Amino acid sequence: MGGDLAAAVVSLARKTGAARAYPPVRKSKASRWAGTPRLSTTAKGCAALADALERDQWALQRERPAFLTWMALSWQARPGVFLRQIDRRQKFLEKELAREEATLRDIRAEVGHRYHEAIWMVSLIIQQFRTELRWIGRLKKEMNLRAPARRR
Repeated sequence: MGGDLAAAVVSLARKTGAARAYPPVRKSKASRWAGTPRLSTTAKGCAALADALERDQWALQRERPAFLTWMALSWQARPGVFLRQIDRRQKFLEKELAREEATLRDIRAEVGHRYHEAIWMVSLIIQQFRTELRWIGRLKKEMNLRAPARRR
């Protein structure tokens, strides 16, 4: 999780030309996220970040998972593919849930309290995985009732 977020920040900085505002710092071998780029912040970078964090788009965007696109097209899949992909998704989510729960334990140990952005972020991801796993359980019960749309 941490490495993914840092990589996203580095990528965004490069794309927006803000990379000069976030010069890299020397990596620490003791760092928990050894493969993650570490950045320092200049005064100009702090101001640019503060400006960017005020933009509406942070709060007004929706993620559209690729799995939902697959779901919309799945009626055209060969027989048996629907259940295999649902099973595959379930196993993936279970694995990711376990990984994020371990990450949450590590973060709690590192920050020493529950009221931290990293705790909130990973907790949301965990809840989303749990919600989707419950949904998959319901989907498996209902999949034999699947039918085409009724025309008016």
